[in-house]
Amino acid sequence: MASTSELSQHLECYVDTARPPADQAASLNFITSLVNKDLLTIEVLVKEMRMYLTITDNVIRARGILLLAEVLTGLSSKPLDNATIHSLIGFFTDRLSDWRALRGALVGCLALLRRQANTGTVSVSDAKVVALSYRENLPVQSLAQQDRKLCFELLECLLQHYPNEVASLGEDLFYAISEAIDGEKDPHCLILAFHIVEVLVQIFPDPSGPLASFCGDLFEFLGCYFPIHFTHLKDEDADVRRDDLSKALMSAFSSTALFEPFVIPLLLEKLSSSLPLAKVDSLKYLNYCASRYGAERMAKHAETIWISIKHAISNSLEVPAKSFTSEPLLGLGFQENEIATEALILLQKVTMQNDALFLNLIVRDEDINNVFNSIASHESYANIPSQGRQSLHAVGRILCIITKTSMASCNRVFESFFPCLMNTLEISVGNSSKDFTLNENSFSSKRFNFGALYLCVEFIAACRDLIMRTNEHAEKFGTADETCCYMLQSSAPTLITAFCSTLAKSSNNVVDDADIYFKVKGLQMLATFPGYFLQTPKAMFENVLKTLMSIILVDFDKSLLWKLALKALVHIGSFVDMDHESEKAQIYISFVVEKTISLVSQDDFNVPFPLKLEAVSEIGASRPNHMLKIVQGLEEAIVANLSKIYVHGDLKSAEKTIQLLECYSNKIISWIDETGGLEEVLYRFVISIWNCVERCKDSSNQVQDKGLLDATMMAMKLAVGSCSEESQNIIIQKAYGALSSGISIPFKDSMDDSSSVKLENLHLSEQLDKFSPRDEWILSLFASVIIAMRPRTHIANAKGILHLFITALVKGCTPAAQALGSVINKFGTPSNEIATSTGCTLEEAMEIIFRSKLWNISEDGVLRGSGTSHSSKVGLTELCLGFSSNKLLQVHAITGLAWIGKGLLLIGHEQVKDVTKSILECLLADDRVGDSELRQGQLETSRELPSVMRSAADAFHILMSDSDVCLNRKFHAKIRPLYKQRFFSTVMPILHSLIVKSDSSLSRSMLFRASAHLISNAPLIVILSDAKKLMKVLLDGLSILSEDILDKDKLYSLLLVLSGILTDKCGEEAVLENAHILIDCLTRLIAYPHMMLVRETAIQCLLAMSELPRPRIFPLKTQVLQAIYKALDDPKRAVRQEAVRCLHAWTSIA
Repeated sequence: MASTSELSQHLECYVDTARPPADQAASLNFITSLVNKDLLTIEVLVKEMRMYLTITDNVIRARGILLLAEVLTGLSSKPLDNATIHSLIGFFTDRLSDWRALRGALVGCLALLRRQANTGTVSVSDAKVVALSYRENLPVQSLAQQDRKLCFELLECLLQHYPNEVASLGEDLFYAISEAIDGEKDPHCLILAFHIVEVLVQIFPDPSGPLASFCGDLFEFLGCYFPIHFTHLKDEDADVRRDDLSKALMSAFSSTALFEPFVIPLLLEKLSSSLPLAKVDSLKYLNYCASRYGAERMAKHAETIWISIKHAISNSLEVPAKSFTSEPLLGLGFQENEIATEALILLQKVTMQNDALFLNLIVRDEDINNVFNSIASHESYANIPSQGRQSLHAVGRILCIITKTSMASCNRVFESFFPCLMNTLEISVGNSSKDFTLNENSFSSKRFNFGALYLCVEFIAACRDLIMRTNEHAEKFGTADETCCYMLQSSAPTLITAFCSTLAKSSNNVVDDADIYFKVKGLQMLATFPGYFLQTPKAMFENVLKTLMSIILVDFDKSLLWKLALKALVHIGSFVDMDHESEKAQIYISFVVEKTISLVSQDDFNVPFPLKLEAVSEIGASRPNHMLKIVQGLEEAIVANLSKIYVHGDLKSAEKTIQLLECYSNKIISWIDETGGLEEVLYRFVISIWNCVERCKDSSNQVQDKGLLDATMMAMKLAVGSCSEESQNIIIQKAYGALSSGISIPFKDSMDDSSSVKLENLHLSEQLDKFSPRDEWILSLFASVIIAMRPRTHIANAKGILHLFITALVKGCTPAAQALGSVINKFGTPSNEIATSTGCTLEEAMEIIFRSKLWNISEDGVLRGSGTSHSSKVGLTELCLGFSSNKLLQVHAITGLAWIGKGLLLIGHEQVKDVTKSILECLLADDRVGDSELRQGQLETSRELPSVMRSAADAFHILMSDSDVCLNRKFHAKIRPLYKQRFFSTVMPILHSLIVKSDSSLSRSMLFRASAHLISNAPLIVILSDAKKLMKVLLDGLSILSEDILDKDKLYSLLLVLSGILTDKCGEEAVLENAHILIDCLTRLIAYPHMMLVRETAIQCLLAMSELPRPRIFPLKTQVLQAIYKALDDPKRAVRQEAVRCLHAWTSIA
């Protein structure tokens, strides 16, 4: 039992309005806890509060009653006896007349009325007394917003929990609700009010009951809220959206069919409003209410609804695109805004609800018939005026929508309009479907009436959509008794023949894109009807495929026709397998799939190779069985071309092979990953590549093509990465065998801690740049396998491979460095199985990489093989620090160390600190060996070698950037969350202090370069948190990177970071402090000649700065305008557009 004095203190604290809200809340929680724990009873609490509940001081009394009410709210799950509840509800009911303490009374009533049956509830007689008191004492609209909201909640609670008692109030209830709603504007209150109307209707369901005579008066208050106009959003209304209010009002409108005489006329009236929002809402409400009111009540409004829908569609179309594309179009390509979309949805709903009535209205409509009567004049799309196109589009969309609603609607549309279209096209509907031997020459020079062609194809497409949607009812709809079925069966052979012949001759004639689009679409639709509905003869189906494939093979110079034909073939391929059309499926494989495979395996076609690959990948993706055949053909083509290149030295095949590999990587592998279950295909591809490698090992041809190598590596990585551990184990064994027997670098199959790669008598300073192209190819492919392996995959001779990779790294083989980083990363994955499976632990790998001394260095600084006298041993770290006189070795070592460090960084290993320290030492070294000493001739493949310090600076890009070629989740790397943030926060302060201390201009520029890499790759939120300190570094980085054209991508990345700071409130202080320097930097970048995106982004940054406080930027206005005036003459349109926007913003600063 709590002491009386302690309880009194908390009571006083709550009722004292001078106390902080936090203290009052704590006192309330304390008192509620006492009662919940049975340390204080309700009776004792009320006695202790007697003074606060009855005092004449209005403020104290209001606080006391509210305290009791809030305590009861917190006791919702605590059982209370009936006598206590009766006493409490009586008290709060009486207090409903005390307007100064009303809020507590409302909260108390709600707390008691909402209680569940298992904890004690208010009796029905007490609830009725509450309802009566509500009616007599609560002038809702004269209260404050919060009190009104509580009043609505109380009324809603009474209606939901005590409907019979509330209903007994009769007309008084209706008056109370009407008075409460009348004039309400608060969003929270309105949602409750609309729901109250919905609940009220449920209490009086009888259509001839008391609600019937009151509906008009009630709707008078509801109707004034339509449409919802809710634009002045306050902070307290942030949780209420306009859509919430609109849906609540719509539910109230549709809650009873008694509202129909009032709702439908209102909605139809608002549909003619000039406000788009009113039109959209009217259509949505009509759609929703129609389903609730029923067909009988809606029938009397049918004609008015139809006319309104027709006008809404016709008047809401926007100008179409100037040309047709291969993308699917709605009708003639007019853009349909939300009004037209909602109107079509409503048309579909009312037609389904009362098809006979609306079909009669539509079929007999004067405007629609006028379009059909004038269709003969629409010979070509180009000659149809804009208004005519709009009318044609609207009619097509309307008739297609109702065609898709039901089979009855489809039949009615076809029998009413299809014969007319066939007559205009001069095609007979009476031909037997079995007599399909038609004279194609009769159509070869024929030009179809475009209007009839468009509507005919749209009708066929709509009918097909209906049939495919109702596929499960095949036995019902798949008979010749259906009018549409009979008409299509009769006309399909002629239409197919006509479309095929005219498309085949289109190469010799000038044909509108619109004609081509709808003819190809027509063929696609007619070829993909289910056989139970439309029997397409075998010869006809073959004719369709031949025509489309002919376009693929011959008309590749006609972009639209070619793309449309390819898409049609893909759709047909998807259909024949999906619909179990076994005969058609075999025909498709024979005429399309096998012919497509021959595109890449044979050179007897004139089709450009990129288009061949597009056709191969798209048609393969139509069905898995098609893809399996396509992949096999691609694989054979890739292996054959690689053999031509590496065995026979046929470099002419290199470009084609690169495209084949890129297609395999970008299209085939991604499709296989999405589809799943085809791992065997990728496994077979990888093994085929390694078989090719083994066949090439005895060849004397030395082929060096970086593009080909990169494409092969990427395909290898993606394929291996998608394989399982079991498959990867076999792949690595296969690759290891090819590696150990195929490279010329001395390499032992097994190694221990005391042995290493033997480079006896090898003078590295002379031989380093003579890395055999075949060795590079095999080693890089093997590195690709290692990069993509899963953490638990077994690596044969792991220690020996690590030594080999280190040697290759020093020779400049970047994939070897990336493989080392990947190995280290995956060895660092917590698993007891990894060390066992690889034969090498992380610690042993680190020992080999960082502490093994693989080379000797002589007194003159020349690096030599092991076993040389008068020399000291060095390892990778020493090479990185410049122990060798050959600076190219140091550059390679720095790059390799960076990739190894990245692998460590991703797992959060402590050794990354040592790697960073080594790179920083290189970054601070004096540039004693300049580019002049690395002149042309030292390395055949380069004209100018980067300096050691530049490589060290760029190492931070490797460490911080996201790589697509290794150490990512796609290749199963272990990535610790927030690793970038941790590395940035550790290294950036060090770089900043080094910049301050540095006296060398070269060192400073390289430190700024390294900092730029860190900043451009760090998450923006990290930059914003320290923007003031970083701004100077960022701006200096922009200046340095803008000096070299090779740095344009890095410059753009850093500029994007600046853009993020400028557009975020958190960076405003840093921007204001450096406004002048910022303007100087950005105005220089506006003239950056090497990259349009840099100029465009710089102008966008200046535009963002125009929103800064006027006193800070006005002095800089002249400088900005001078730069922007020059940008108005930029050769790129995007830059000029941004310049105009920026100019307008800055000139408006007065």
